[in-house]
Amino acid sequence: MSSVSAGSPSGSDGAAAAGSISIRPFAVDDTEAIVALWRAAGLVKPWNDPYLDIERKLTVQPELFLVAVTGQASGVGEDLVGTAMVGYEGHRGWVNYLAVADPSRGTGLGRALMDEAERLLTERGCPKLNLQVRTSNTEVIAFYERLGYAVDDAVSLGKRLIPDA
Repeated sequence: MSSVSAGSPSGSDGAAAAGSISIRPFAVDDTEAIVALWRAAGLVKPWNDPYLDIERKLTVQPELFLVAVTGQASGVGEDLVGTAMVGYEGHRGWVNYLAVADPSRGTGLGRALMDEAERLLTERGCPKLNLQVRTSNTEVIAFYERLGYAVDDAVSLGKRLIPDA
């Protein structure tokens, strides 16, 4: 793991840190802490089983499932404080489940997670990153606008192919 400040480029090993917080790929032992964070952040909805979402992500670009942790780089004594589920299908990049634990909000960690997501997508040749945010979530929309994102003149449509429940 490299150690850099929020907003600084990551180290050559592909790891990034915001202050004393390290950003690394997901490990199976992170599962329960991630689901708890997602629930606390209001990201879990009745139609999305977070355990199935994690299981599915591990079959597609698992190295792009990012977690932010405090504590030891060895994993001992770590506290999970953020996540970003990143993907690229050859046309657009996506970030889902960007979450930061309450005590770490406003510290630059969300920006650091997005910087790392953008770096990883750029490395893969991704020309554009898309996000979906509920229109009622004005605080999060404002966060992304501060990062340079703008509302696209497009409508997002969805169709559930495999029900989670």
